[in-house]
This record gives sequence, structure tokens and C-alpha cells, in this order.
Amino acid sequence: MPQGLPRRIKLAFIAQALVASVVLCLFLLAIGLAVRQSVVNWAAHREATRFWTEVAAQSSEALPRSRAFDSYFIPAGSAPDALPPAMRGFPPGLKQVALSRFVYVEERRQGRFVLSIDTTLIDTAILVTVLVTLLFALGLSYVMAWMTYRTTKRMVVPVSWLADVVAWWDPRAPDTSAVRASRLPPDSGSEVHQLASALAGLGDRVTDFVQRERDFTRDASHELRTPLTVIRVATDLMLADPDASDRQLRSLARVQRAGRDMEAVIDAFLILAREAEVEPLSEEFDVREVVAHEVARVQPLLVGRPIELAVIDEGTPKLFAPPHVLAVMIGNLLGNAVRFTDSGRIELHLAPERIEVRDTGIGMTPEALMKAFDPFYRADHAREEGRGMGLSIVRRLGDRFDWPVSLESQPGKGTTAIIRFA
Repeated sequence: MPQGLPRRIKLAFIAQALVASVVLCLFLLAIGLAVRQSVVNWAAHREATRFWTEVAAQSSEALPRSRAFDSYFIPAGSAPDALPPAMRGFPPGLKQVALSRFVYVEERRQGRFVLSIDTTLIDTAILVTVLVTLLFALGLSYVMAWMTYRTTKRMVVPVSWLADVVAWWDPRAPDTSAVRASRLPPDSGSEVHQLASALAGLGDRVTDFVQRERDFTRDASHELRTPLTVIRVATDLMLADPDASDRQLRSLARVQRAGRDMEAVIDAFLILAREAEVEPLSEEFDVREVVAHEVARVQPLLVGRPIELAVIDEGTPKLFAPPHVLAVMIGNLLGNAVRFTDSGRIELHLAPERIEVRDTGIGMTPEALMKAFDPFYRADHAREEGRGMGLSIVRRLGDRFDWPVSLESQPGKGTTAIIRFA
């Protein structure tokens, strides 16, 4: 489940505070080390200057000694036996030899001056200063971050509330009354009011649009059935006329096929148009009977064509759904198989969990296969028949009733359409 906006803002502030804390710690550590280095360097030069001044004055208290300093002087030409072994051989300059120990060496014509510096007191002072500064800065930054988060949360909560309300909308009939100005949270700003007003207006327009589309699809489908029924009855009578010529019979057969195709499209539109209103009337039916009826409908289309149509029954289930839905889907798939197969074989494989419609037709390229379910897409524009709506309708009906539809095809080898029963 995606994180809400307030939670994401909280995590962002926490991450920001942690990063700022790490950066601040590193910065203060670097500053402390630099300050220690500067202080030690300054103290070493000061003590060395004082020592050479005392040497020039021939003072007996020339060598500085204290809790933090321990110094040695090796006259020119003398052996460094007076130095501890660990301090011998250092070049002139300042060098750190331990965590809290520095050695400063300075040579002049009088000899070598060696100063050992213990930085324990300096380190303690710097550490206390850094810790106090760090705690104060972290506390201040956390307080500011918390106050900023609380302020931001108050500003974001109305947006989050609005998103939750819209998320529960029925896209076919959004309840725009829930986002009216009077029902918004008290801390809603002008931007939230504008957004809510825009969403309410959009929801009202979507509702009107869906209702107009639903009414048009339903009314147009019902109105078109009447003339199609007249056409079908008239063509049946004219086909039964013994005096009709072969040319007339072929033309009447084409009219009748076009009428059946249009009836199938209208039936599919009626089913899809009822989706938003009521569930279609369902009943338990045998898939085998629906398949047999659709096979009988396409048999006249195979007369005089070198195409064999076979049904291979490996066991068909009984479904609880509108039988006409499956009839429309199988009818469209069979119609495509007949339309795009010039010769060869069309097979219907019936199994308990699926139906496969296989043909040995022209097949489809991978590019055409990707667009096959797009409305009005036609892979072969040279063929007059077909409107490019059949597979789109089949896919929509399959999605509507949880019967996913898939295609497998190779150019020149045919196509296999599969309806799976969930």
C-alpha cells in the first residue's frame, strides 16, 4: 500500500534531520581538529621563542617544563643521549606521535631544541566545547524541524483527506457532494478549496458524460435492432425464393452475414452498456451448446471454400453467466478465423478451463499482434470485410466476466485465440 503524504513528509523530515546531524558532527569534528592543530602549533612556537630568548640571556631556567610541556636541549656537536629513545631522529617541525602527544623540533646554531607537548587538557576543552555546541545545535534543529513538520502537516492533511475521498469514488458515478466546500476540513486553504471545486466539477462532468454515453448506447442499440430484424426476415424470404439467381443469392448471403455481424456488435454493446447499471441476467449453461450454435452460424460462410471446420471436445464446463456473452465472443473469434483463412483448417478446442480457436490463415506479425485488441485496428486493409471492432469487443467482454483473452500468431502460419475461464 503506498505511503500517505503526511507519512512521507514525516520520513523526509526525519531523514533531513539525520543527514543534518551527521554533517554537523563531521563539521564540528573537523573544526575541533583544526583548532587543536592551531593551538598546539601556536604553543610550540611560543615556547620555542621563549626558550631561545632565555638561552640568549644565559638564563638557567631556559627549558620550559610544566604539566603540558616537557623540553630538551642538545647543544651543537653533542650526542642526543639526553633525549628519550622515542624522541630521537625527528626532523625539524611539528609532528604528532600519539593521540594526545606532539613533538616539536627546532634547530639553531646553538643546538637542537625538542619540545614534547601533551594535548590532554586541550583535547578535553575542545571536546566539551564541541559536545555542548553539538547538543545545542541538534536540539535546536530538531525543534525547528518538528515545528516545521507540524505546520506542514496541518497544510497537507486536507489534501490527503481529499485524496482519500476521491479514491473511494465510483468512476462511473462519483459522489461530488463529499468534496463540497462545507465538508472540507477546517484547516483547508484556498488551494484546497480550488482543488475540491475543480474535482467536484470534473466529477459532475464525468457523471453527465457516462450517463449520455450509456443512454446513447442503449437507445441506439435498441433502435437498430428493429431495422436489422426486418433485413434478416426479408433476406430469409428472398433466399427461399426458387427463382432467385446465383448472383442474387450471393448478394443476399452477404447482406445476411453483414446483418448477423451487426447484430453481434449490437448485442455486445448492450451487454457493455448495462455494466454500469445492473448485472446481466445470468444462468447456468453448457459451453458445448453455445459453441455448436456459433459453429452452425458460420457454416454457410464456408460453402464453396476449401476450409475444414472441426470441433475437438476435451471436456467443456458449465458456466454461470449470460450465455449470449460467450456466444458473442466465440462468434467474433470464429468470424475472424473464417475471414482471414483462405484455405486450410479451423479448429475449436474445448477444454474444462479454456476454449481455443485455431486457424491456418494469414497470421499476424508481432507488431500487428500488439495492436490487435485496439478498436478499429485492421491488420489487412486489402480485405473489404471487417470493421476492426471484433477483437476489441471480445477483450472488453472477457475483462467484464473474468474470461481473459489472448492471441498467439505467426505470419503465414495462422492464429490461435484463447478464452480462459477463471
